[in-house]
Amino acid sequence: MTGLLAAGLAASLAAGCTTSDGPRDDGRGQSSSADGESRAKGGSVLAVKIDNSRHARPHTGLNEADIVYVEQVEGGLSRLMAVYAQKLPKAIGPVRSARESDLEVLRQFDRPTLAFSGAQGKLLPKIDKAPLKAEPPGKASDAYFRSKMRPAPHNLYLRPHRLMAKPPGTSALTTGFRFGSAPAGGRPTATQTVRYDAAEYTFTWSRSQKRWLVGMDDKAAGTTDGKRVMAGTVVVQYVKVRKSTFHDKLGHYTPYTETVGSGKARVLRDGRAYDVRWKRPKPSDGTTFTTGDGKRMNFQHGQVWVVYANAS
Repeated sequence: MTGLLAAGLAASLAAGCTTSDGPRDDGRGQSSSADGESRAKGGSVLAVKIDNSRHARPHTGLNEADIVYVEQVEGGLSRLMAVYAQKLPKAIGPVRSARESDLEVLRQFDRPTLAFSGAQGKLLPKIDKAPLKAEPPGKASDAYFRSKMRPAPHNLYLRPHRLMAKPPGTSALTTGFRFGSAPAGGRPTATQTVRYDAAEYTFTWSRSQKRWLVGMDDKAAGTTDGKRVMAGTVVVQYVKVRKSTFHDKLGHYTPYTETVGSGKARVLRDGRAYDVRWKRPKPSDGTTFTTGDGKRMNFQHGQVWVVYANAS
């Protein structure tokens, strides 16, 4: 199935087309862009909301992300928000809808471009007012296509080069993260698991790869090109998760993840775990991580996964 899906995505990209009915936006009406020009000239990151249900796997273009945020959503499930600054893959997805918590996470970047399938009607005005460039299918239909290899809504993909001519570079990653040699201390750790009510993430240290292998719901996480998903650094950030004012059609309220403030975190790098403190004073700030002696925690070079876990 992985090979067939990869071939189907490649064919869709080569043809430059969607399926017959085109992208379906779950929050906005479609308004096709006639010029097809890039909407961003670089300078800030591209953030893409990615489906993470079992039907959405394996993912496409996830390994090229600089940062992957994991957030809780309705029913104890999770969604990913992948942030791109150094590389833009040919396709990314499956793309799904935005949540209110995304707006706070993205405030740390300078007018980021947000690619998402849509949002709840009451949330759309907040997205429109947020300091970002919203690019759902209704606004950028030429940047999206649907794969015939999967059923909707798990088949919407993004062509990132239709939104951004080139990646902005590492200077756009205004996250507060610091990279460098590992600090003293930490404890040898082979695996770390984070559980939500209906989702589970496991990070397993690979000595040969010198990376953390990502697992989702007791299965190895991979991409449609047959590669494993791996992280250089994993941050399990303990935050307050409260009920927002938004809910889905079944009445399940959307969790709101508070990423401004301070608290505890666990940083995984080089096969060791470090218990640290995190601090983000205001939305426009990045997040700093400090060890017990008050020094900044250095991350390993490579992709960073930030998993928001409920502190309570």
